[in-house]
Amino acid sequence: MKLRDTIVAVSTPPGRGGLGIVRMSGPDSCSIAERMLRFRNPPAWRPWTVTLAFLPDASGQIVDQVLVSFFAAPRSYTAEDVVEISCHGSPVVLRHCVERACELGARLAEPGEFTLRAFVNGRIDLPRAEAVRDLIEARTLYQARIAAQQAEGSVSRRVAPLKAKLVDLIALLEAGIDFAEDDVPVAGPAEILERLDPLIRETGELASSFAYGRLVHEGIVLAIVGRPNVGKSSLFNRLLQQDRAIVTDIPGTTRDLVSESASLEGIPVKFVDTAGVRRGEDPVERLGVERTFRAMADADLTLVVVDLSQPLEAADRELIERARSQGRFLLVGNKADLPRVAVLEEPCVAVSALTGEGIPELRRRIANAVAPGGVEQAPPGFITNARHERLLREALEALDRARRAVADVPHEMLLLDLYAAVQALDELTGATTAEDILKRIFSTFCIGK
Repeated sequence: MKLRDTIVAVSTPPGRGGLGIVRMSGPDSCSIAERMLRFRNPPAWRPWTVTLAFLPDASGQIVDQVLVSFFAAPRSYTAEDVVEISCHGSPVVLRHCVERACELGARLAEPGEFTLRAFVNGRIDLPRAEAVRDLIEARTLYQARIAAQQAEGSVSRRVAPLKAKLVDLIALLEAGIDFAEDDVPVAGPAEILERLDPLIRETGELASSFAYGRLVHEGIVLAIVGRPNVGKSSLFNRLLQQDRAIVTDIPGTTRDLVSESASLEGIPVKFVDTAGVRRGEDPVERLGVERTFRAMADADLTLVVVDLSQPLEAADRELIERARSQGRFLLVGNKADLPRVAVLEEPCVAVSALTGEGIPELRRRIANAVAPGGVEQAPPGFITNARHERLLREALEALDRARRAVADVPHEMLLLDLYAAVQALDELTGATTAEDILKRIFSTFCIGK
């Protein structure tokens, strides 16, 4: 890693806009900016100040009037000297600014290199760095809020006490090995178990929080299925609050999957409207039904829609049983604004896609099926990153091995498992993470961040 170079990149999104920002970080940031820009007075480079300057072209002609912000090491984002040049958001101007910086000694930043430097220089730990990426990629305000909490250290604060307790236990066993007399251990099995059991429980709870965190980070897929003309597409449009699917009185209007994404209680949801399930000779219709069944199998939650104004048919019951066998599902009775005829053997959410009756309750039931207790009841400091979950599981396995071996092996052997758990926690926070893993993580960032 070439972490002593001065790097430069455009930190605003591609395209035209009112403003565009070129960011430089490194030891030569100020000198490069001073040579590439024209100031009315020699810049004093006082930290956290903004100075007016002009950006000339190669012939000395003024291209743009810019504002120059300076952030001094170590109290900048990267813990290095950082200069940000706010130009007008013309791609030509921004490209020229970057090219001039490179001509004067900077190099183009790689994806995520500014945040990588913040991590390497001790400004943030690895979970906080990864949260920066999640914050940039957030699709809902709830996702942004959770990413902001993680960027402030919510995950790190959950992991730090675990590691501290584990290190204390290791220190106790190491002291027993070094100073015990007559091979009598300083800590007996009961004391070791008394320290291990809370560690195992807390590590397991944090690892298990990924079941909810994955939904927050990745969202869910919700399939809407039913017989033709039970109102699937109307319900699809009502949940989305837009006319996305074609709705007619002709059975079988929807022949293929129609999908759209929206936010439900802050969780991204991909709604999938499917072809009506019925037996037919039309090969196109049969293909649509096959795709419906695949969508049910792939969905995190299935809404089985029945028509409350018509008697329940065998196809309805078959769909309910298929959904039940494949996982979580909700039974939805549509056309609740009409006289009820259907007799159901289990409770359903009665709605009217036409009038909107029951839609708020359906939304609440969907959110509760995805996140029991609601998003506001989510555990603090839950994890949303699959890498974190994998490392916590590795630490948990090592702790479990140690617990099973407490009464049977000498402390020297027990320490091997405890050190393995520490190593997994260190890799989570970045204390012992290999360079190739860091490169893989930060390559997923956008350039300029």
